[in-house]
Amino acid sequence: MSGHSKWHNIKLKKGKVDAQRGALFTKLSKEIILAAKGGSPDPEANYRLKMAVEKARENNMPQDNIKRAIGRASGADGAKDIEEIRYEGYGPAGIAAIVDAATDNRNRTAAELRFLFSRHGGALGETGSVAWIFEPRGLLEVENGKLDEEALTEAALVDGVVDVHFDADGGRSEIVTEPGELAAVREELNAKGLRVTSLVLGVEPKQVVAPTADQTRAVVEFLDALEEHEDVQRVFSNAELDAAALEALA
Repeated sequence: MSGHSKWHNIKLKKGKVDAQRGALFTKLSKEIILAAKGGSPDPEANYRLKMAVEKARENNMPQDNIKRAIGRASGADGAKDIEEIRYEGYGPAGIAAIVDAATDNRNRTAAELRFLFSRHGGALGETGSVAWIFEPRGLLEVENGKLDEEALTEAALVDGVVDVHFDADGGRSEIVTEPGELAAVREELNAKGLRVTSLVLGVEPKQVVAPTADQTRAVVEFLDALEEHEDVQRVFSNAELDAAALEALA
């Protein structure tokens, strides 16, 4: 898995994840709104929405909040419209970062992200400034269940799958697909009895940067700061972080 995915798993294992429930609920609500805007307001007819609702329930988000978010997608409460925007730039140690945000004020979000990049020794760039380092991919998260790495990899060998990143510690692994095959792969995996817990159209780096042990803290703090911003839904980077250095940070 990517270096930052390793960091999240280590934090979970060490109990280092902050319970910032209010911020988490804001992010989950935005994902529900965007999913409902992009398709049916019925989770059973809209798989992205179904995944968003299930994730919200897993994090103990109240049902009223979920219903309110779905209603907001249709403009039911007169709230400002939420839109998806992608930002790009460079961070410490020369790593490239792509940030997917959901916001009702793109000028505010851009200014705040520009400040975060700058504060951590990086720079927010123009559209396309780092996109060439990445390639579009479908990313699915599945529960390992009782499967070991070999068994899960074998089960995931279906048309459209590019790679399998097994995670023995976190209990959930990542399956990478061609972007146009994301939905078809999800159906195949479901048919094989694998439980898909999330799916997203994202990116993977074509070339990675390996920060030194001394640079790892700055890189992690930068990526964490981005992910903690209330408008940020996902962060992708080409940082390949050393597991031993991450364990030391934890």
